[in-house]
Amino acid sequence: MKAPAFDYVRAASLAQVFELLKTHGDGARVLAGGQTLIATLNMRLSEPALLVDITGLEALRGIALSGQHLRIGALSTHSEIEASALVARHVPLMAQAVTHIAHRAIRNLGTLGGSLAHADPAAEWPACMLALDAQVLLAGAAGERRVPAREFFTGLYSTARAEGELIVACEVPVLAADERQVFDELARRQGDYAIAGLAARCSVRAGVVHELRLAFLSLEDRPVRALRTEAALQGRAIDEPTLALALQTLRAELHPAADLTNGAETKQHLAGVLLQRALRRLVAKDSQ
Repeated sequence: MKAPAFDYVRAASLAQVFELLKTHGDGARVLAGGQTLIATLNMRLSEPALLVDITGLEALRGIALSGQHLRIGALSTHSEIEASALVARHVPLMAQAVTHIAHRAIRNLGTLGGSLAHADPAAEWPACMLALDAQVLLAGAAGERRVPAREFFTGLYSTARAEGELIVACEVPVLAADERQVFDELARRQGDYAIAGLAARCSVRAGVVHELRLAFLSLEDRPVRALRTEAALQGRAIDEPTLALALQTLRAELHPAADLTNGAETKQHLAGVLLQRALRRLVAKDSQ
């Protein structure tokens, strides 16, 4: 199929973007990497009157260390994040996750901001932001605001971004001295959407887990923290009885939704597999 007819503007400034969004409202769509938008246009799932191209806005690019945070511009591509020494050193969770995102051609064009704005529950970045306690920076005509990742994803393809706002960057806490981070997912083939995935981080001291964060993807209508499982594991050594407790708690806590190819029970089982893998890897890193 072909995309419907639309007008096109390549924005020269954020101020112009905000003015166009205010003027055209729901009739305007923002083009960043375009890896989701172009497909929806071609399938006539989206029929905007105006496409606002923001790819020329240098203010939305770049990866930089700022105090105890890594600021990643919304237009940073997946490939740029993959190649970043700053990301590899300070946020290894993202360095691990990015290789699971589709294929090289997609990673070369797709952007962090686009992924977060689309809020696909099977996408890697939303779960990573949730596990990392990141802040999403939003800007609009009224100014800039920060939204914690735990409040940003509100439902299926739904976020706290208000009409006329744009994601401009994310601020991610840098890795602490005793912190470990692990990302893993299970898919039918490399590059496919995950059947289930897990972004995990914690501090590990003398084999004991502290400040554990478990953010699952591709299970519910948004990335989801396993809060009860986190609480059950705080202050524990990761041994077989603890792993059994973790699985029992996780099974009672999560409520996966079936999709076209996998049932809820399959997703529940795979979430448990990922949890066991992650916990073992987190503790193993402490002994290396």
